[in-house]
Parts: sequence; C-alpha cells; structure tokens
Amino acid sequence: MLKPVQQDTDHSAALGRDLRGLRKSRGLTLNELAILIGRSVGFLSQIERGLSAPSINDLRALAKAFEVPVSWFFLTDEGDEFEREFIVRAGNRRALGTTEEGIIEELLSPDLGGSFEMFQSTIQPQTEQTEFVYRETEEAGYLVSGQIDLWIEDQKFSLTAGDSFRFDHKPVRWHNTGDDLAVIIWVVSPPVY
Repeated sequence: MLKPVQQDTDHSAALGRDLRGLRKSRGLTLNELAILIGRSVGFLSQIERGLSAPSINDLRALAKAFEVPVSWFFLTDEGDEFEREFIVRAGNRRALGTTEEGIIEELLSPDLGGSFEMFQSTIQPQTEQTEFVYRETEEAGYLVSGQIDLWIEDQKFSLTAGDSFRFDHKPVRWHNTGDDLAVIIWVVSPPVY
C-alpha cells in the first residue's frame, strides 16, 4: 500500500525563497501581502521560512495578488542547470497542497513553457472535490492506483487503477471513494498551473 505523501521540507524552503523574492520584487511588506490574501503575517512568515506549506487555495490567492499564474510557484532552481531543461528528478518535483487538504499535486514536466503540462495528483482516501472545476483546457489522465468517481459534466464514471480518461473544455469533479490513496497522472493543454 502507498504511504501518504509528505510535503518535502526542501521544496517548502525553495517555495518560501521564491515567494519572498517575488514579494520583495513587488515592494510589498509581509503585512501588505497578508491583507491582500486575507491571511496572517505569521502564516506568510512561516511559508517564507519554509516552515509551513501553503494550500492550493492559498497559492491561488497569492498568484492573484501578484498577478502571476499559479505555475510561477512550481518553478525550481534545483538540480543540474542543463538537466533541468529536460529532466525532473523524483526528489526535485515542486508540490502543491498538503495531506490535511486531501490532495498533493506534483509537477512532472520540466517547465510550463510547452504546449502541455504533466502532473501527478495524490488524493487521500474519501477526499472529494465537491464543486465542479472548469478550465479552458483539454485534459487526459491515467489512474495509477486507487479508485475514484469522476464526473464530466453530468456523467459519473467509476474508475479503478489502470483506467484512463480524456475531456476537452468540460466541467469536472472527483471523489476518492476508496480506503487507499488515489494517484492520477494528468496531461493538460495548455498549461494552467
């Protein structure tokens, strides 16, 4: 059985450095940024120091405040400079989310400069995306392990490990109905993170 994914402290530290650099480049204090995203100064300070990992919703709020795509937070300087253009090592993936939130998404693509992105979603047992999400994208996925219910528009599909799917510009939501982690590999075009 797969074990729950833990947010790597090296990735938290890298994200914190990236966030601090972006905040300073925009001339914002921690207090000003906290007000913009509706969070505390202490919360932001912990993220910048790599002591805490922001949720996906927090990163969306930060991206909106800085007027950058959420993908900005996936960028990393780790690993060999030449290799980073082509290869993502398992230990150098940028992750979003927390186990408490129920989902962790890891960027598998070397960058977001191409016509598509690839990422892995690890969804905790019984975690559900209750609201439909709509993106201006074409998406495909492969369920590596676990089981999920996937709604594409008003159609519900029950998927188990080894199943795959594709949809184009459709609202979707999901529910990990099992007692084990569900791991999905996604390909999304154009990149949205």
